[in-house]
Amino acid sequence: MKGKMKAINLLLGIVALTLLISACSNPKPKTVAMQVKSEVKYTCPMHPQIMEDHPGSCPICGMNLVKKSGQASEGANISLNTVLQPVNSSVLSTVKAITPEQKETAVTITGEGYLDFDTRTFNNIASRFAGRIEKLYIKYAFQEIHVGQRIFDIYSPDMVTAQQDLIFLLKNSPLEAGLINAARQKLLLLGMTAGQLNQIVKTGKAFYSLPVYSSYEGHVHDMPHQMAGTNTEAPSDFANNLPLSIKAGMYVEKGQNIFNVVNPHKLWAIIKVDRSAGLKLNQTVKINLPDIPGRTLNGKVNFIEPALQNGDKTTSIRVYINNMDHTLKVNSLVKASIQTGSAKGLWIPRSALLDLGRTKIVWLKKGSLYKAHEVIAGTANGNEMQILKGLSVTDSLASDAQYLTDSESFIKTSGNE
Repeated sequence: MKGKMKAINLLLGIVALTLLISACSNPKPKTVAMQVKSEVKYTCPMHPQIMEDHPGSCPICGMNLVKKSGQASEGANISLNTVLQPVNSSVLSTVKAITPEQKETAVTITGEGYLDFDTRTFNNIASRFAGRIEKLYIKYAFQEIHVGQRIFDIYSPDMVTAQQDLIFLLKNSPLEAGLINAARQKLLLLGMTAGQLNQIVKTGKAFYSLPVYSSYEGHVHDMPHQMAGTNTEAPSDFANNLPLSIKAGMYVEKGQNIFNVVNPHKLWAIIKVDRSAGLKLNQTVKINLPDIPGRTLNGKVNFIEPALQNGDKTTSIRVYINNMDHTLKVNSLVKASIQTGSAKGLWIPRSALLDLGRTKIVWLKKGSLYKAHEVIAGTANGNEMQILKGLSVTDSLASDAQYLTDSESFIKTSGNE
């Protein structure tokens, strides 16, 4: 028995010696890497209690099993440090990434507005003397009148007195040419026509009801009036074609405006556009009217209003328009596009830029993260925005900046932590 034990011990010693010699001959043994295989689970969309380690069908409803979301294998390439980044400066997202485009593009400013009367064509018909309107030939707003058309008859004691002075001089002092010419000139300045004056000289009779004729052509707008003993205001809405506020039998004062005559052939478009350094006079403007599909008006920037309304972030411009066929209606809405030249630089979609008020940011792609990055924006052109500073053509950024913004947090950029 002892002999057998000695033999076994001898055999074990030989094996140990062999292993020791082998280990000494390989001083740098290879390390066997342990592959940790993440276990993927499959579940049923309708029955989440079903869990399998292989694809197949649900034993309850027969639907195909799908991979369970939120498993370790799905985020194996995302480090813990990436996930723990603050959401107000970095966002983990699969939103589509884009790159800025270096190009020169035609810049167009767009705006909306409306059509209005060209106030440069407004002409007031005022009374040159006090009196009472005996008969009125203009009945309602927007009634068309022409040059030389009889518009009302008026009785004026002042005019009757001036006519009688001329008649007296003609009868009693025919040789006083200076006085006669002064009397004639006075009547002409008061609004009497040369034909009426010649009739007074010929007949020796005064006009007690003097006809008054229009010196302008267009259509009539009403005006507020302060008649003797009355307080009458003009209708505020001309589109209703209401009767005029002035009536036959009313008294008018010297210098009082009775009618406003507007030339309907001339309109202008009042257009609101974003404030832009590229906006200048005489730039080409194309105007579309939603009420008249297919109708395009061509004009130019005729006037840029020099002052801004309080709190208004837009600039008003005027475009003068001819309306000879009277197809354009006042207060119609219009849409305009203005060619302001071309601009070179980096351009990105407007959706990729987020305006925070004082600053503008984009979300730059850094590995698997999007980081908030401040930029300086230039001209807006349709759905594109020019970037003056903060980006290069090699940068990659999120195509939708608003989508990545957490509405409950503040955005922090580098240097504004």
